[in-house]
Order: sequence, then structure tokens, then C-alpha cells
Amino acid sequence: MPVLILLRHGQSEWNAANRFTGWYDCDLSVAGEDEARAAGRQLGEAELVPDTAHTSVQTRAIRTTKLVLEALGRPGVPVHRDWRLNERHYGNLTGLDKAKVREDYGEDQLRAWRRGYTTPPPPIDAANPHNPNGDPRYAKLPKGAVPLT
Repeated sequence: MPVLILLRHGQSEWNAANRFTGWYDCDLSVAGEDEARAAGRQLGEAELVPDTAHTSVQTRAIRTTKLVLEALGRPGVPVHRDWRLNERHYGNLTGLDKAKVREDYGEDQLRAWRRGYTTPPPPIDAANPHNPNGDPRYAKLPKGAVPLT
């Protein structure tokens, strides 16, 4: 029977800084690299070795996948990337400090944006310096395919 392994990326630089990351493409922190290697070792100990991997097009997820496969001794496993596996898009919250957002909007609103599925964050503004919509990775997607939140 096939086995599906779901693994989140290691800590990113913006996770460590307590910033809303979403579609902003930051790298792993040193701790995130260590977490990825540890996950690979744990998968190996559990004898869970993938024959293929799927990841988003975000650097932190791609590097996590690479480090996990290296730790498993399986760096040649085929890896498929798709933008549809990108992290949740935080809209105009992207780049903001989570504690400041909690202070400005309250715990309930913060929780709704971070953990809910029915309350989207405000759409990202074209002037937001962290707006990913001009990213070349998304340039060939159909108009309107890249979300604003």
C-alpha cells in the first residue's frame, strides 16, 4: 500500500523573526536546516523512504526537501515542484510582525487569519515590498491565477 508522508518545511528566517511569511520567498534559518536533517534521520529510522517527493516552488520547502533526502541517503529521489503547494498567502500581512498584528487587531482576528479557512487576510497591495506577484516563477501562469490573499 502506498504511504503518504506530509512534512512541513523547517524554520525559515522569517519564522525566526516572527514575521508573516506566506508567499514571500525566504530561506531556511540554521535551525530550520537542522530540523530538516533531523526529519530525514527520523524518517530513515522509521524506514519511511519516499520514492518521489512533491514540494512548492518556495526556497524553504525546496531546501527542506533536499536536506531531508540527503539525510536519508536518497538525494536522487525525483522531486516535483508546483506553485499550488505554496504556503498559505497572507496578503497584506506579508512581512508584518505577528506580535504587532496581534496588538493592532486582537487575538481573535489574528487567529482567524492564521488558522481559519473562511476569513482571508487583506489582499496584498501592489505597493507592498513583499508582493510576490511580480516573481518570475509565476509569470507564465494564467492571469488571475496568483492569489492576492
